[in-house]
Amino acid sequence: MNLRGLPYPRTTSGRASLLPPTPWHYSGDLLTVEYRTNPSAIAALLPDGVSLANEEEDPGAVAFIWADWQSCGDDGSELLDPVRAQYKEAFLVVRCRYQDRLYSRCLFIWVDKDFALVRGQIQGYPKKLGSIHQTRPVARGRAGPRLEAGGSFGMTLAAGDRRLAQATVTLLGESATNGFVNGHAMLHHRWFPRVEMDDRDALSDVVTMAGVELDLGPSYGGSATLELFDSPTEELLSLAPREILGGYFRSVGTTFNGGTTLED
Repeated sequence: MNLRGLPYPRTTSGRASLLPPTPWHYSGDLLTVEYRTNPSAIAALLPDGVSLANEEEDPGAVAFIWADWQSCGDDGSELLDPVRAQYKEAFLVVRCRYQDRLYSRCLFIWVDKDFALVRGQIQGYPKKLGSIHQTRPVARGRAGPRLEAGGSFGMTLAAGDRRLAQATVTLLGESATNGFVNGHAMLHHRWFPRVEMDDRDALSDVVTMAGVELDLGPSYGGSATLELFDSPTEELLSLAPREILGGYFRSVGTTFNGGTTLED
């Protein structure tokens, strides 16, 4: 019997699968705080074969990104059942080198929906569940900031009943860029242990991917604040900021339609 589903549960119809077939489409609002931390703290989180960015590539630079997403498969059915489409995430991105090429890499990431968590783990994002919130821009009324000078946004991240991060971005106006750290193809490791639990992996590969059909709104830049907090089950505080570089807002649209295996 031919069972269908990506990734599971698999049935003859595939209707019960947690995820639809690719391509996966995303539209969302991103708030980014860029900062510098100790490069040695980033190096300690890179696996064998992956090195820090070169000195001129700002090896201590980090982008902490909050994202309010709506996503769907090709038929768009999730958009009429929005509990299956809407989620939030918060993640940290650095730049690194692999096989003499510069990549962006996600070190930590939290999401608030199961489908987003498993979808990301298939791609290689080290996703965990968390509680993520961010201020939304408004075009009417007083219950939110405008996308203009003076517009102020707040972002929070919690997991395991503990607040892990809080941040603000205050816009100065439109910006030529949305920052520089999260601007390259992603480099991910996908790991899955053998059922024998013998310290060997059933899956261990290195992959890269980038969005296609990019639809980017204008970037807005300004000042930012960021505070990180300790937790017995997280290592986020190891990447505490030494210098805040700036904050950004941008609405983006992108599509994931598969990646490339670099090493199996």
